[in-house]
Amino acid sequence: MCGIVGYVGSKDTYGVLLDGLKRLEYRGYDSAGLAVIEDNALHIIKAKGRLATLEKLTQGMIAQNTAGIGHTRWATHGEPSDINSHPHTNVSGDIAVVHNGIIENYIKLKAMLKEEGVKFSSDTDTEVAAHLINRFYEGDLLAAVQKAVCMLEGSYAMGVISEKHPDMIVCVKKDSPLIIGVGQGENMIASDIPAILKHTREIYLLEDGEVAVIKRDSVKVYDEFGNECKKSIFKVDWDIAQAEKGGYEHFMLKEIHEEPKVLADTLLTRIKNGRLDLSEAGIDENFVRNIRKMFIVACGTASHAGFMGKYIMEKLARMPVEVDIASEFRYRDPIIGEGDVMLVISQSGETADTIAAIREARKRGAKVVAIVNAVGSTISREADAVLYTRAGPEIAVASTKAYNTQLMAVYMIALEFARIRGTMPDGEYNRLLEGLKEICTAAKSVLEQKEILQKIASRQFNQKSVFYIGRSLDHVLAMEGSLKLKEISYVHSEAYAAGELKHGTIALIEQGTLVIAVLTQDAIFDKTVSNIKEVKARGAYVLALAAGKHGDLKDFADEVISLPDCESLLLPIIAITPMQLFAYYMAVEKGCDVDKPRNLAKSVTVE
Repeated sequence: MCGIVGYVGSKDTYGVLLDGLKRLEYRGYDSAGLAVIEDNALHIIKAKGRLATLEKLTQGMIAQNTAGIGHTRWATHGEPSDINSHPHTNVSGDIAVVHNGIIENYIKLKAMLKEEGVKFSSDTDTEVAAHLINRFYEGDLLAAVQKAVCMLEGSYAMGVISEKHPDMIVCVKKDSPLIIGVGQGENMIASDIPAILKHTREIYLLEDGEVAVIKRDSVKVYDEFGNECKKSIFKVDWDIAQAEKGGYEHFMLKEIHEEPKVLADTLLTRIKNGRLDLSEAGIDENFVRNIRKMFIVACGTASHAGFMGKYIMEKLARMPVEVDIASEFRYRDPIIGEGDVMLVISQSGETADTIAAIREARKRGAKVVAIVNAVGSTISREADAVLYTRAGPEIAVASTKAYNTQLMAVYMIALEFARIRGTMPDGEYNRLLEGLKEICTAAKSVLEQKEILQKIASRQFNQKSVFYIGRSLDHVLAMEGSLKLKEISYVHSEAYAAGELKHGTIALIEQGTLVIAVLTQDAIFDKTVSNIKEVKARGAYVLALAAGKHGDLKDFADEVISLPDCESLLLPIIAITPMQLFAYYMAVEKGCDVDKPRNLAKSVTVE
């Protein structure tokens, strides 16, 4: 949520900031703004809406050899508006602040500042920070920021500039992501790597409590006690081209087409001498031995990978598993401790609720395994073991390839746990490992169904409600398929366990209602077919997804998408792809902003 960019150097600061914010649009936002120091004066330009509005307001403006900060805001305190947009300033307008996160005690601080005569102009919590910094400013901006943040409760990543220090940015981090890009004669700050890749591949990863002073020729980082820290350079190993559309109409479509490659990248590099080797992730016999129970914790799409993980882990590794939505985990006083392992799943590695769950689990003595996509992220640094999904940058807000690779990672961990725990014969292990390899190849054939799905979407995009049904693993697939449709096309949809239809839900089925039935699991295929017959009898239009070997399904469904005849247990890894494509084409038909759906953010860094 929210994007922060800051720049100090000789290039046009307006241009660098706008370009950086464009590369952070996937994070979600409803307004944007810039603060740039020109001729020793602070210039603030901000507006509600897309970056195109900000670009028009700054057209023709150039500022070189100076500092500036930029921000895209996702509203938390105060409605989306020009006034509530960042940057925010102190009363005299000579200090500007951009902020990602939530200041939990801002009401108390605001009341204190008002008693001191401060007048507020916005409804945001961030404005409190600007006035606090001004309150402590006595000629030293770093010292003022350090004193101000001592009074803040909550989460924050902040960039601060002052017209009295035209060559400097001060930034600080706590629980919200912030990196420093280290260049030649220029330095940057940003919420995420894509914003700085055009200028440098070398970054510093800030830790919680650290404050940094950024100048064009230097970067100095201090810990929470004011001691200067020595930071190691982290080198980004992917190219900026991976964060561009590459000829596709939307990032989402490009990322769906990348699924065969990223699945192979996630799996094949971890196979050595005919078996999985997850030791580089920290998962080996010493780690797995004596674990009694697993908790899987995640949010949104990642939670669906977690629910899939429960089925797979219990079936293969015979280990009891509980799944929690991260935002609820801490508040049910979970029974977790030594001997337990928490598996957390997050694309960004910065999900606030998931980070909080990790800290609670570790406080109680549990081990933590993380499945993440972002190297160097907070979750990757705080977990005991980390399996990177190697999906590459995912720019579209709605997750596609990251989800597929999360599923692959879940299967890999379950298979390795099963091998170490001795719950699976060698022959079965080898068969399933070969099956995972086959899945990587078969993923390409699923994409061949896209024209069929596009035609179906062109006939169905006016649906008011869509229902997804499935059993067992197929129910989890239905949940994720339904979420994708809601996220980007704004069509109401619900996912149900197919066997529950007769317990009330079937009352919602009427003539022409679109029902998407998922049938990847051979053992319960006939059961789901009977549910298809039930909805057909009430006038539903049924789109079914099943392996090609079930050709007779055409006798019961109106449309059938044929999936490869892979191992039934593993098929869900690629069976989600047709539902991603269907959601995509439905959104395109409705004229929606596919890559940046309304009100959503890619990286949810607030609770």
